[in-house]
Amino acid sequence: MIALLRVLAVAIFAIVMFVFGCGYCLFSPRNPKHVFTFGRLFGKMSKVFGITLELRLPEDAYQRGQHIYIANHQNTWDLFTVSSAVTPKVVTVGKKSLVWLPLFGQLYWLTGNILIDRANRTKAKGTIDQIVDSIKNSDVSVWMFPEGTRSRGRGLLPFKTGAFHAAIGAEVPIVPIVCSSTDGVKLNRWNNGHVIVEMLPPVSSEGFKKENVRDLATLCREQMAAKLIELDEEVKQLNKK
Repeated sequence: MIALLRVLAVAIFAIVMFVFGCGYCLFSPRNPKHVFTFGRLFGKMSKVFGITLELRLPEDAYQRGQHIYIANHQNTWDLFTVSSAVTPKVVTVGKKSLVWLPLFGQLYWLTGNILIDRANRTKAKGTIDQIVDSIKNSDVSVWMFPEGTRSRGRGLLPFKTGAFHAAIGAEVPIVPIVCSSTDGVKLNRWNNGHVIVEMLPPVSSEGFKKENVRDLATLCREQMAAKLIELDEEVKQLNKK
């Protein structure tokens, strides 16, 4: 019964977001400010799923300059947890196939996000160049999932290097964001406990070149892996109370 009510709530939310969200975005289509607006709205939906969401951002998170943001990518719950950490003037990078998802896909495109064709290596390389140009020729930052796919309870997967090539090319720092594990969240459970999303200190890309981009990726991954273990242990203790 709980699962049915939540599915109904999500369906209503999706329809409202599509109708009013797309209409709102049409006044200024593909404006980066929309990503922040709707990211926060999706984050508030965590309460519907019985998730106690704790967002840990530094005081200057909304006043920083341009960055490449990277986050761990777990499952569908990311839409209602990690999305809350999106900051102003940030666009995300997602699979081109997302645009065909009913309701969500059209809103994702209208909010100004970047779509890539992962099956085409040439186009993917062009996308990195596009990201670099977007950062250099505007005031936007870019959010990417370096694992490239959902981990689905397998921990932090190996990182692809696209986000790090972009950071080096655009000469901007990388900001890692870590969400505690959500593979235990159940649709039919009334209380799904705590989930913590934390923004880590920026990692400078200065001094790195394309020849040692893997070193930058490894550095960021090690920091995120350690933080994920720390957050999972903290959540475990919170959920015991």
